Amino acid sequence: MDNAAKPAGIRRLIGDRKFYLMVLGIAVPMMIQNGITNFVSLLDNIMVGQLGTNQMSGVAIANQLMFVYNLCLFGAVSGVGIFGAQYFGKRDWEGMRHTFRLKFLVCTVIAALAIFIFLTFGDSLISYYLKGDGSVENIEATFGYGKTYVLIMLWGIPPLALSQTYSSMLREMGDTKVPMAAGVLAVVTNLGFNWILIFGKLGLPALGVAGAALATVISRYVELAVVALWTHIKSEKCLYIKGAFRSMRVPASLMKQVFIKGMPLLLNETLWSAGIAMLLQCYSLRGLEVVAAYNIASTITNLFNVVYLSLGYSVGIVIGPILGANEMDEAKDTAAKMITFSVVMGVFIGVMLFLTAPLFPRIYNTEDSVRALAVSIIRIGALFVPAYAFENAAYFTLRAGGKTIITFLFDSAFMCVLVVPVAYVLSRFTAMNILLLYACVNMLDFIKCGIGFTLVKKGVWVHNIVDEINV
Repeated sequence: MDNAAKPAGIRRLIGDRKFYLMVLGIAVPMMIQNGITNFVSLLDNIMVGQLGTNQMSGVAIANQLMFVYNLCLFGAVSGVGIFGAQYFGKRDWEGMRHTFRLKFLVCTVIAALAIFIFLTFGDSLISYYLKGDGSVENIEATFGYGKTYVLIMLWGIPPLALSQTYSSMLREMGDTKVPMAAGVLAVVTNLGFNWILIFGKLGLPALGVAGAALATVISRYVELAVVALWTHIKSEKCLYIKGAFRSMRVPASLMKQVFIKGMPLLLNETLWSAGIAMLLQCYSLRGLEVVAAYNIASTITNLFNVVYLSLGYSVGIVIGPILGANEMDEAKDTAAKMITFSVVMGVFIGVMLFLTAPLFPRIYNTEDSVRALAVSIIRIGALFVPAYAFENAAYFTLRAGGKTIITFLFDSAFMCVLVVPVAYVLSRFTAMNILLLYACVNMLDFIKCGIGFTLVKKGVWVHNIVDEINV
């Protein structure tokens, strides 16, 4: 049955071959980049895991804390980026130049704050995850490995801030291939230096956990070098970069709109990532084995989730310029098709993850009980992947139209007001085992799906946000 012969409702949800080629042309490079990144993260995790469960748990805690910083950066570039995407739709290079400057300034401030927080409160933050069952020796060892990893990773905070600034601008222009190439080179660098520095190859000393952190820092400078050099060398294509550093002037009208519409995105990513970190802390009360198993499960799950996550991110890339060009009906039609595609892929990924769950934990050098627990956590999470896919696509749809207050309420407010309190109560005031606790917390996502469906269907996100800004 061709598209024209399908009922109207189905035609609205299913695109033609040209549509899917366009979507995949944007999403696949991100899938490749994120897939390789997560695959190397898996290998990194396995390498550290060869050192022992305490080392793996310490690095897992440190990475959970760094995850909050990473998403703060993502929220910052996203908050400004909704304007950049629509400016690109208008081919307004001066507007894009201002968004680049604003990203640069905001990300620099966030990086400085992150370094200050980790230096001042790092020990307390790591200790917060070590309240569960475990011997004193194991807890102290895990704390030491986590602290070592964090202190070295501080050197990677500035280059990550700058690479996110450059990469996000390229993605808003629809160019996902250069960030992909930079990411691929970075993860290959990370993998190579992991092997050399963790285990002491090529005549160098075996640095263990410190080597893993150092390898990551080196890879971040490599990624920054690629995206920055390409942008400046190809300035005829990236016209916004010409004169971008002649001053740091940003029009007050744009700063005001970014603050109104972009600040909620920054707060959203910060609070949401903090909520995820809090969830792990709640789960960690069931013991150090849970920290190790959850680390294995999340690393493997992230490898599969790149498909629907990349499709969701591509929603904003595709819809933003359409809204900027005032093609509102086309934006609605495109959003419906892309959300449907994300959910279908979510079902496929969930099935694959459930079936392959027992394979990956076997390659970790840890206790059998940790492996078995990791398999169960993976399978429970796999059941909810279609819901995650819908939420993710709905989030980026709402964000594309600048409805950032709504996205804030939809995402982080939901996390902080409902999900975290439920996890907090169940973990502290019941004897519920970790698997039932994890399942109950994830079931709350069905409520979020209902909210997202209503908001997207009503079209509250269909809005051009750049027409009235004087730059």
